Amino acid sequence: MRAIVTGGAGFIGSHLVDALVARGDEVTVLDNLKTGRREQVNGEANLVVGDVRDPNTVERLFADAGPEVCFHLAAQADVRVSVEDPLFDCDVNVAGTVRLLEAARARGTRFVLASTGGAIYGECEKPADEDSPRRPLAPYGVSKLAAEEYLAAYNRLHGTTNVSLRYGNVYGPRQDPHGEAGVVAIFFGRLARGESLRIFGDGRQTRDYVYVGDVVAATLAAAEGPPEVFNVGTGAETSVLELADACRRAAGVESETVFEPPRAGELQRSFLDPARAEHALGFRAATSLDEGLRATWEFVRDAEGVRSREAN
Repeated sequence: MRAIVTGGAGFIGSHLVDALVARGDEVTVLDNLKTGRREQVNGEANLVVGDVRDPNTVERLFADAGPEVCFHLAAQADVRVSVEDPLFDCDVNVAGTVRLLEAARARGTRFVLASTGGAIYGECEKPADEDSPRRPLAPYGVSKLAAEEYLAAYNRLHGTTNVSLRYGNVYGPRQDPHGEAGVVAIFFGRLARGESLRIFGDGRQTRDYVYVGDVVAATLAAAEGPPEVFNVGTGAETSVLELADACRRAAGVESETVFEPPRAGELQRSFLDPARAEHALGFRAATSLDEGLRATWEFVRDAEGVRSREAN
């Protein structure tokens, strides 16, 4: 299969590219390298450095790659940035998606969108299924929901078979421990540096933590599945306090916990019902939290060791 992966130099995207290359697909990556890293792109893939908002780049990308499927993972994914600059968030996540979607429609390319569960559903009293009320609290969730609606409208208007995937809280190797997103990587980065773990609020807020390898499996399955919206999660909720303890166990490192004031607008409960994906895609998250955390710790520990040696 010939595939385009936008955001393919990033955390999730680079794992997806690896999986596509491993099964013999011809892969072209589009990434502006603002947060993605060139060295994470599989050497068998073709890297195009560019932005999804640039019409010339997108036109050349589709003309040269001749893709059968486009996996769209490039995004503005920082909730706080979306609050501070909603126009930028909309430009990337809505206008950028529509530009790619138009190029895909013109060439008969199937389109798989990486969306978000927690930011779209808002507060959850039970595992959110795909028909649960959508109550985003920040422009980021609004922009991702708008992108999903464009895919659905194109399916109705043009008879396309586009798919939207609402990811849970994805974690795993290659997630940046120095960023603000990705609490697992942040916790492990602090443990590797001998620092205390910082928790905002009381730590009882819960999330659905899903391992990146499972997310890749679901994303590949979606390329062959029906044109619907699917949750990609575990169906289990884990509190930040429980996660902190699990990270300490995985690392074999003791540390103090420092509590900070809660962040404005942060969700208290967010977890997904993955039943539709299991039924229609044959997907079920196979990696336990403890297993995934061990693999993530090994990556972060080694990366922090390299960083420390380079600094000295």
